Amino acid sequence: MRAANETDWNAPISVSELNLLARQLIEQSVALLWVGGEVSNLTRAASGHCYFSLKDERAQVRCVMFRQRMQHLDWEPANGMQVEVRARPTLYEARGEFQLAVEFMRRAGLGALYEAFARLKSRLEQDGLFAPERKKPLPAFPRRIGVVTSTAAAALRDVLTTLRRRMPGLLVILYPTPVQGEGAAQKIAAAIDEASARRECDVLVLCRGGGSIEDLWAFNEESVARAISACALPLVCGVGHETDFTIADFVADARAATPTAAAELVSPNRGELAARLGALHERIAVALVRGIERRMQQVDYLGRRLAHPGERIRGQEQHLAHLHLRTERAVSHALVRSGLRLSALRHRLTAGAPDLPGGQMLQRRVAQRLTIAMDRFLERRRAGLTRLDAHLNALSPQQVLQRGYSIVSRLDGLIVRDGAQLTPGDDVTMTFAVGSARATISDKRS
Repeated sequence: MRAANETDWNAPISVSELNLLARQLIEQSVALLWVGGEVSNLTRAASGHCYFSLKDERAQVRCVMFRQRMQHLDWEPANGMQVEVRARPTLYEARGEFQLAVEFMRRAGLGALYEAFARLKSRLEQDGLFAPERKKPLPAFPRRIGVVTSTAAAALRDVLTTLRRRMPGLLVILYPTPVQGEGAAQKIAAAIDEASARRECDVLVLCRGGGSIEDLWAFNEESVARAISACALPLVCGVGHETDFTIADFVADARAATPTAAAELVSPNRGELAARLGALHERIAVALVRGIERRMQQVDYLGRRLAHPGERIRGQEQHLAHLHLRTERAVSHALVRSGLRLSALRHRLTAGAPDLPGGQMLQRRVAQRLTIAMDRFLERRRAGLTRLDAHLNALSPQQVLQRGYSIVSRLDGLIVRDGAQLTPGDDVTMTFAVGSARATISDKRS
């Protein structure tokens, strides 16, 4: 494959090389960017990839959004929608079509809101407003429930209906406030502050029905988040539908998917409580009956144990007589066992006593044998020494000298064994059997 700077423009290239060159130039020249337009010709392949065109009044461009990117969308794009895409311009080489590889898509006009939502959420999270340790527990049996919402909101009817169904005796205090429109956030925050200051309820419910992000935006304002964080009462947020999330959801002590769910979260269920009370009543009744039965059995047992003092004394006398008989038998058996053991020990002691006279006689015999053996050993050693002495005398140089021989040595002490060791005029020493003499060599013969 030829690089762009090495292409010979006078030589023809293949279509594949041309499309590859064009794609490389496009991707290197144009960075990732945002593009806005209307969705048209939208198709979803079996693979999960999404293909569509993005158009305006004068032009259109093909787009592809792969399945991995589509999975991050929490809404479904459709034809005719105004959207904004973050895409990378490229060229589909197989068809030579210019297209956008989309990495992210948002509905047009909502991008600024989403960005503001993300910035505020990040800042409040850094300030610790979302920390789990600052969230207050909800009371298990509240007596008064405060509701912060609009008097005209359907959410209020849902909450009241749910509370009436679950626990009709609960007192509901309404803190009315607009939940949509200009200045709604400040009014919601003021209502929360009022409920917190008055402290006339045990738990507070902040609720509103579902809607678009613009409709719910009052619950994404910092003033509302700060008011929820500063509220002295436990607060449950039930704003929108299950898929809707607002800043208020993260700051609240508990989040409910809907206003109805919020009402269920803060109120005990009368039916469940009645069932639990019935079960407890039944368990208490059973426990009482069983306790009475156990005590009746204990009374019968204690009654059987009661006896006349005379009968108890006679019984104890019989018991003492029985113990006396057992003691006598035990002592008798112990004496018999001790006698048998003493006889066995006496027999073992007699059998193991040493024979002193026999030992003394054996000692005398051993001493005699040891004396004889020692004398014989010494005789053998004396005879050996005599033989060795005779051998040493036979080999002694003194014996040789006694036979008339002499030893000639030079003045340096070297014994002369060969005439070649001497020259005429050398002085030598001659050692005899008795005494020695010095001589000078005057002549020598071979």
